[in-house]
Amino acid sequence: MAPLVGAVLAGLFGTKFGGNHIGRKITHSLTILGVLAAFIISAMTLKSVVVDGARFNATLYEWMVVGGLKMEVGFLVDGLTAMMMCVVTFVSLMVHIYTIGYMEEDAGYNRFFSYISLFTFSMLMLVMSNNMLQLFFGWEAVGLVSYLLIGFWYNKPTAIFANMKAFLVNRVGDFGFILGIGLIAAYANTLNYGEVFAQADALAKLSFPGTEWMLVTVICICLFIGAMGKSAQFPLHVWLPDSMEGPTPISALIHAATMVTAGIFMVARMSPVFELSDTALSFILVIGSITALFMGFLGIIQNDIKRVVAYSTLSQLGYMTVALGASAYSVAVFHLMTHAFFKALLFLGAGSVIIGMHHNQDIRWMGGVRKYMPITWITSLLGSLALIGTPLFSGFYSKDSIIEAVHESHLWGAGFANFAVLAGVFVTAFYSFRMYFLVFHGKERYDQNPDAHHDDHHAHDDHGHGHDAKPHESPWVVWLPLVLLAIPSVVIGYFTIEPMLYGDFFKDAIFFNLDKHHAMREMAEAFHGPWAMAVHGLTTMPFWLALAGVVLSYYMYMVNPALPAAIKRAFGPVYRLLENKYYLDWINENIVARGARALGTAFWKGGDQAVIDGAIVNGSWKAIGRLAGVVRWLQSGYIYHYAFAMLLGIFVLMTYFVWFNK
Repeated sequence: MAPLVGAVLAGLFGTKFGGNHIGRKITHSLTILGVLAAFIISAMTLKSVVVDGARFNATLYEWMVVGGLKMEVGFLVDGLTAMMMCVVTFVSLMVHIYTIGYMEEDAGYNRFFSYISLFTFSMLMLVMSNNMLQLFFGWEAVGLVSYLLIGFWYNKPTAIFANMKAFLVNRVGDFGFILGIGLIAAYANTLNYGEVFAQADALAKLSFPGTEWMLVTVICICLFIGAMGKSAQFPLHVWLPDSMEGPTPISALIHAATMVTAGIFMVARMSPVFELSDTALSFILVIGSITALFMGFLGIIQNDIKRVVAYSTLSQLGYMTVALGASAYSVAVFHLMTHAFFKALLFLGAGSVIIGMHHNQDIRWMGGVRKYMPITWITSLLGSLALIGTPLFSGFYSKDSIIEAVHESHLWGAGFANFAVLAGVFVTAFYSFRMYFLVFHGKERYDQNPDAHHDDHHAHDDHGHGHDAKPHESPWVVWLPLVLLAIPSVVIGYFTIEPMLYGDFFKDAIFFNLDKHHAMREMAEAFHGPWAMAVHGLTTMPFWLALAGVVLSYYMYMVNPALPAAIKRAFGPVYRLLENKYYLDWINENIVARGARALGTAFWKGGDQAVIDGAIVNGSWKAIGRLAGVVRWLQSGYIYHYAFAMLLGIFVLMTYFVWFNK
């Protein structure tokens, strides 16, 4: 509740809506204190869960009962929830502190703090729920606040387009999600997690009406479609790169530990249901593999520093999804946790570079920034090393575990997934260090930028500097979160892999059927501790692929910078395919959207106007009017008309009886 209180106070009394009664300092103090309190409580909760084995699962009150279906508000706290609470609140706290420096000149400063605090509250409600109704509330709340944050600069047409795009694409996924929830409610007659899981085996014996499909398969695929939208899986990923139109702090908040990981969390939470359908798991495996590999390819050609990190997020979300499909739910959540720290670090590091470069975001016009921004440089290097899976770094333990889980899986699609995650290692290393080398090393190019007004946002220009001024290190409120995020980016994987993957950390939270899906059992047999895993990692294919990616990027952009342009000319069609993002935006706008508009117009004019309004509504009153006109003519009120009608009736009846009685 603390983040909600901070959001409400900042939103009511710190903005024009409430009369601007409190200043910037009070606003950011209130919201930071709220998130800090939430983090401290989350850390205490995690300690109780891990050390004391504490668990909590209770309904606070019933909202309503509809035909025996109870709609309740309740909370569930176990290892999965406690870990998510700590990750969300810690990253959010870092983003709040960082925002003081990044948004200092923005006119919407107080409004921004209100939004990000409300976002934190919404995510906490999502991860703490013990039923599908409350999960859906948190699910939609983070979607709503992300809409407000992506379109924060509402005077920018690109920001408005981006937030509407995110909103609409997520509605597509949410349609599948609510269908899955509806099927659970219809057949299990409950929305409570525990009660649904207790009926999972019974649901597995049912078929979807009118088909031979397993009901549980349909439920799982519908739920996963919701995850595809929220966690940006192919082809519902198109909203996430455009969401870079929002301020950098929300890029870290949305794309690191909160909104985009909601789908991964949901599938892991529903693992007792997903374990019953190999078809659904294979579907998840293939979708995740496509996302992990092909979104990584797009990161290679990006020149906007934030978009490089955004496509990296897409690729890493694909890795998490692959782990879910391989029935290694704890591995997916483990990568979710490690990724949250180093990806928040990389996003905030990118924002620090943008500040230091006076709001230039094009990495082609940077170079040599290392000597001007030493703290940003070393923390970004640590984040990049974690991202590519360098042994002993946090990303190594989670990413290599995913690769191993896929290798041990025997589900349909595991072969393609194995290729995708291995190839993705090379691709990730290449685009990550392409960005790193172009930004921090090589010749200084910041004074050669032809697009001098490549601003990150409209509200402030360069912190008082000209575009040809030298880069400068960011203020302490910006670099301190980088340092604090760099620490877990390096060490947290080493200390948590054993309890999270092979211990009891997720006991009663994540379910595996080791008889059907034995990847986790085989991984446990091969695990001999984090140090041994790191030493062994130096001899494995992923390490050499990552090293090859780093070396190639160094050669192409530091040693022989003419080579990328030559490759671009030689592979023009491939480059155009990547530059146009596989033409998915074009397909959505020109085929899907226009087709939907044409179909809608046909239904509107042919169905609504012609059939409903024309035939049924207008046709009915016109027919009644004509009938009434005839009746009015017969009911004239004159006796001779009635007498004539009687005589005519008698004549007709006599004729009828005479004719038919012959």
